[in-house]
Amino acid sequence: ARAFDERGYHNTSLDDIAAALGVSKPTIYYYVPNKEQLLFECFRAGLEPIRAALRRAEQSPGTSRDRLREVIRDYALAIASEYGWCMVRAEHQDLGVELSAQVRALKAEIDRGIRQLLQAGIDDGSVAVADPKLAAFAMAGALNWIGHWFRAGRTLSAEQVAEAFVQFLEQGLAPRVPLP
Repeated sequence: ARAFDERGYHNTSLDDIAAALGVSKPTIYYYVPNKEQLLFECFRAGLEPIRAALRRAEQSPGTSRDRLREVIRDYALAIASEYGWCMVRAEHQDLGVELSAQVRALKAEIDRGIRQLLQAGIDDGSVAVADPKLAAFAMAGALNWIGHWFRAGRTLSAEQVAEAFVQFLEQGLAPRVPLP
C-alpha cells in the first residue's frame, strides 16, 4: 500500500514491493497471482475497519447519530491509514472486470450502511437531513478526499483529522452558541 501511495499503481512493480518487504518476488506470487490482486487486497484491508464500524453500529446502543459518529471516525482513520490511497484510487487503476465489480460492491455496502444509519437517525430524530442518499454521498466524498491530501507525519495526526471530520460532518456549518 505504501509503495502504491508513493509511486502510483502503474509506476510500482512487484520487484519494488518485494524489495520494500524484504522478500523475493516468488514469495509475493505465492500469496497473490498479480499486482492487480495485490492492489485489491490493499483496498479490502483498508475497507475492513469501516465495515467493522458499520457492524458495531448495528449492535451499539444510543441514537443513530451516536453510532454514525463512530463510523465517521473509523472511516476517517481508515482513509488516513497507509491503505488510504488504495481505497480511494483502486477503482480507477484499470482493474479487471471481476475485481472492479468487487470494488464497486464493497463501496456500495459502505454506502448502504451509511444511508441506513442516516435514515435511522431521521427516524429517531437524532439526524436532520432531508435526503440520506445525498448526505451519504457528501460524507463519503469528504472522507474519501482525505486519501488525496493526508500524509502521516506532517502537521496533523490521523486521529486529529478524524476528530475534525467528525465535528464538521456532525455539526456542519452551524454557528456555535456559547453555553450560559
